[in-house]
Amino acid sequence: MRAITMRLGATFGLLMLAIGAQAAQLPDFTGIVSKNAPAVVHVEAKYDGGKSPSMQMQQQGGPDQQQIPEILRRFFGGPMGPQEDPAHTSLGSGFIISSDGYILTNDHVVDDADSVTVRLQDHRTFKAKVVGSDKLYDIALLKVKAHDLPTVSIGDSSKLKPGQWVLAIGSPFGFDYTVTQGIVSAVGRNLGRQDQPYTSFIQTDVPINRGNSGGPLFNLDGQVVGINSQIYSNTGGYMGVSFSIPIDLAMNAVQQLKTKGHVSRGMIGVGIQNVDQDKAKALGLADVRGALVRTVNPGSPGDRAGLKVGDVITDFDGRVVNTASDLPPMVAATAPGTECTLKVIRDGKTRTIKVKLGELKGNGDGPSAGSMGSSSSKLGFSVQSMTDDQRQMLGLKRSEGGVVIDHVDGRNAAEAGLRPGDVVLMVGRKKVSTVSQFDKAIAEYKPGSTVMLLVRDRGGNTAFVTVTAAKPGSE
Repeated sequence: MRAITMRLGATFGLLMLAIGAQAAQLPDFTGIVSKNAPAVVHVEAKYDGGKSPSMQMQQQGGPDQQQIPEILRRFFGGPMGPQEDPAHTSLGSGFIISSDGYILTNDHVVDDADSVTVRLQDHRTFKAKVVGSDKLYDIALLKVKAHDLPTVSIGDSSKLKPGQWVLAIGSPFGFDYTVTQGIVSAVGRNLGRQDQPYTSFIQTDVPINRGNSGGPLFNLDGQVVGINSQIYSNTGGYMGVSFSIPIDLAMNAVQQLKTKGHVSRGMIGVGIQNVDQDKAKALGLADVRGALVRTVNPGSPGDRAGLKVGDVITDFDGRVVNTASDLPPMVAATAPGTECTLKVIRDGKTRTIKVKLGELKGNGDGPSAGSMGSSSSKLGFSVQSMTDDQRQMLGLKRSEGGVVIDHVDGRNAAEAGLRPGDVVLMVGRKKVSTVSQFDKAIAEYKPGSTVMLLVRDRGGNTAFVTVTAAKPGSE
């Protein structure tokens, strides 16, 4: 019995040593926090009346809920439930990127705010000016009148790998300088959001909640590698899946906002979709990967370069394209005017195509964004004329007419269920076959009136839908 007791004691001792050794390997975040917390700020966006973007998002479920397969929520602060008109304040986070007062946060934290205030850890408070913002990247650049401010160190998000430790500092529910930690769960994550097709997110399990929006995500070197932006949740609270905007993308946007006041994105001018098993078999592909070209916008860079409907893009400028969602962020992050090399499979053979990127105009809307055509701010979407290849792909006869929607940027159109790739056959009782016919038909409607459209959707279903014509500047 004594021998057994001694063996048990030895085993227990070894177990304690193993646990102690493992604990000793866990990172100590205190140095990162003490060094960087002074450069993290609490952001208050005040709205004098009406509904803030956060309240609209809570009530409507986002601009394009049917295009969001996951329950994604941006981390707005402020009241937990929807409120009507009273003035209120929404809370978020941010971080100082230069000692002369430039601060980075999310666009949705300060969007349309009547005033913005930031508070530092030492309790100093400053009125902030929104220097510029970009909705597609969800980035906003603020500026305060101050000097010799503490700053964060900027890291390299392209070097992040799943399993690495990361740390967040922010103001969840208004609790300033809350520190949480976790690991990188995945990189290059596309969320399927129609309003954010050009961002490949960092996925983590770092606990973050309302008020963390715009706050920094640090690596173990104490460098910012991301901006906390969204969560996956069916309750509105943290459920173990969080998403951050890569800092490489954000700093590229910052530089452009500083120098020219807006963000430019590259554009090829094609509509794309995923390759599945059936399409791979039909196209004679060796595997299921790449971006299948379903439309080529007339006169676009892709059209001039010789891209054709049915091509499968497998590589963009040396980077592998595994799925259709991989391509838009790559193209958008490349400066307009850049000559890029595409690897394309056509008729079972791989060929190389050089394309000089154009510039994506406006907010765009998904892989087919940036096409050339008509833009209807009145209805919240733009259209382009259809090519013979497009008609063949969609099974439409020339006699049926129609113009194809190339991007949707208005709430009314999104709520009506309109999507890029849908075909508008009639406006009211008038058949439309060209962009000019569409423009002429739309011009007859006054703001606030209801416009009936006959639409053939991407699934081949034809039905009438109605869209309320917006007042100028209301979308």
